[in-house]
Amino acid sequence: MIRPRKRVSVIGAGPGGLAAAMLLGAAGARVTLHERDGTVGGRTRTVTAPGGYRFDLGPTFFLYPRILEEIFGAAGARLREEVELIRLDPQYRLVFEGGGTIDATADPARMEAEIARLAPGDAAGLRPFLAENRRKLAAFRPVLERAFGSPADLLGLDMLRSLPLLRPHRSVDRDLARHFRDPRVRLAFSFQAKYLGMSPFRCPSLFTILSFLEYEHGVFHPRGGCGAVSEAMARVATGLGVEIRLGEPVERIAFDGRRARAVETAGGRHAADAVVVNADFAHAIPRLIPDAVRRRWNDRRIARARYSCSTFMLYLGIEGTLPGLAHHTVLLAEDYRRNIRQIETGELPDVPSIYLHHPGATDPGMAPPGHTSLYLLIPVPNLRAGIDWAEVAPHYRALALRRLAALGLPDIESRIRHERMVTPQGWQDEFAVGYGATFNLAHDLGQMLCFRPGNRFADADGVYLVGGGTHPGSGLPVIYEGARITSGLVLRDLGLAPAGDAPPAEAAVAASQVAVEV
Repeated sequence: MIRPRKRVSVIGAGPGGLAAAMLLGAAGARVTLHERDGTVGGRTRTVTAPGGYRFDLGPTFFLYPRILEEIFGAAGARLREEVELIRLDPQYRLVFEGGGTIDATADPARMEAEIARLAPGDAAGLRPFLAENRRKLAAFRPVLERAFGSPADLLGLDMLRSLPLLRPHRSVDRDLARHFRDPRVRLAFSFQAKYLGMSPFRCPSLFTILSFLEYEHGVFHPRGGCGAVSEAMARVATGLGVEIRLGEPVERIAFDGRRARAVETAGGRHAADAVVVNADFAHAIPRLIPDAVRRRWNDRRIARARYSCSTFMLYLGIEGTLPGLAHHTVLLAEDYRRNIRQIETGELPDVPSIYLHHPGATDPGMAPPGHTSLYLLIPVPNLRAGIDWAEVAPHYRALALRRLAALGLPDIESRIRHERMVTPQGWQDEFAVGYGATFNLAHDLGQMLCFRPGNRFADADGVYLVGGGTHPGSGLPVIYEGARITSGLVLRDLGLAPAGDAPPAEAAVAASQVAVEV
């Protein structure tokens, strides 16, 4: 007699939810993926605007594909057969408002030459930086690949072996100073802390591995936008029998005591042996799980937690093309420390750094012929700063467009044919991002590893977390790794073997069950 398949409900079809659904489905679980929006991907999706302009909503590039390639492999598919990944070279252009540029490249000799144009003495620091971070990633990778359920997990051998390389008392900027004296060069290898919504002057030195990953493994553009990756994940998941229910927000998780038993939507109650929450932690958990059930992460603690910065966004459809503009350009304000300090103290930067995405440099299909799609991002304080965005947004939009003149684009406004603005208030109200903190919980030492909400959510039995609000943290490759950790815990608790690990007879039964409604 074939036993009924274990039922898993996944809340949210963002990158973590999709990856978890793939792995759980491949292992033979009966997975239902509930998504509030009408499309998959969460913020990792590509939207088409009137006129045919295409924009990535959130992430605009793909990094460290190894993890997702392995997830696709576990699901019986090949990532590069599903999505065309174009490796960028240069990876991006850095423009220092105080003077100088770097066209960042993974070619060490060319990158040394780029550094030497700014600071000749710093070029010699590149290869030692890469070698050190190669060792650091190898040492810390086992830590990033396992769950942390309690402080006792900090005493694992992998953690103890990695400590000499981690230097937790140092910031990213201070750690880089051992290799590079010029502050502009240090910024070239530390601005990536913004991927976590953090300051390089406060972010733990572990995160020098962010820039290392770019130089070691490449920066990629998925043809058609980053949403192409999410769509491919959904295709593979569906082929494994995962049911994806779009336009169906989950209203609450139903409990029997502390044990999750079902998710409830407007369409009814869906029984589940396990529930995986991929929705934004600060926004979703207080709505999905009663406060009385949560002991560690109750409403009060969630409200007191530290959150990342937010972002002010402009998505612009431009008439005409912009030859010579790089695919990715980062304008770093001359007084970058002041810029960061203003964000940290809840003040709107008056001379902000900006990031500009110009996918047409690589992928002409991102805009109609003779036109250009531009994505402009400015890091700003999250909603805890109390800024009235309804009042300040028009003025900040004007400032953002003026800042483009520093990149040689002084006349953009007259060429705008489509425009969409998203403020921190918009991230919260439209996209359900708690406090508008687009990079989730801050990644300081007090909110990492066992001090972050666990992949197996200890506050409620049968509830698991995936996404930037749990271990290992934010950023696409890290979220994908988190999905592997979470799905492994779910499968272990349900008595199922991960795909590829099951003995042949069990694998055959699991495969037959995927196709049969029990």
